[in-house]
Amino acid sequence: MPGGIGLSRLRVYDWPAAPGSDGFCGGTPHMHLACTEAYAVVGGSGAVQTLTADGAASTPLAAGDLVWFTPGTVHRLVNDGDLRIVVLMQNAGLPEAGDAVFTFPAEILADADAYAEAAALDPADPEGAARERRELALSGFTVLRQRLADGDPAAMTDFHAAALRLVRPHLPSWRATFERGPAAEIARTSAHLDALAAGDTAHLRAAAVYRGEPAPAWGMCGRLDKFGGDGMSRVT
Repeated sequence: MPGGIGLSRLRVYDWPAAPGSDGFCGGTPHMHLACTEAYAVVGGSGAVQTLTADGAASTPLAAGDLVWFTPGTVHRLVNDGDLRIVVLMQNAGLPEAGDAVFTFPAEILADADAYAEAAALDPADPEGAARERRELALSGFTVLRQRLADGDPAAMTDFHAAALRLVRPHLPSWRATFERGPAAEIARTSAHLDALAAGDTAHLRAAAVYRGEPAPAWGMCGRLDKFGGDGMSRVT
């Protein structure tokens, strides 16, 4: 897609948290290590709760709002009513295709096999698995938030280190995604600018229109319509 970005329509989960938690409806708290993500709110209301080295925060969301956050921001969407978002993702949608670590309890983060099992969605019951995954991540999120509130200086650095250990084997594939996506787009734009400066308009003759078809998915924060990849086709 333009600029090598990824785009999804998101309908945030309206499931209330399990008894004993804070009771909010919403998504699964997680963090991206390499990508910035942006939320363009198109309907409903809610908030995005975030954890960073600066502490915990909650940013209200309503139709017309645009909010984005950089790598290292733990985020959790709260749905106060019909919250719908267009999500813009760096690096060809890598945040929804690998660059994410859930805030599971520390003992699960320390065990790659246990983490993979907890993060997976059972195709026989994806909704039930997504709910269980959300509750498990909320338990770790609550501990992490309390450590920040208590002034624990290692709260976020411990989580960052655990996240890196989990994703390190995937870094070569992330690099490939980056090279095929935004890096290639930057190189293409540079070549176009060089051509225009030289009076060459040949690339304009290859102009075309493309259409994206959404692919439904159970996402981290809600039901998704994902655009990109094989769902893009040239309009003839």
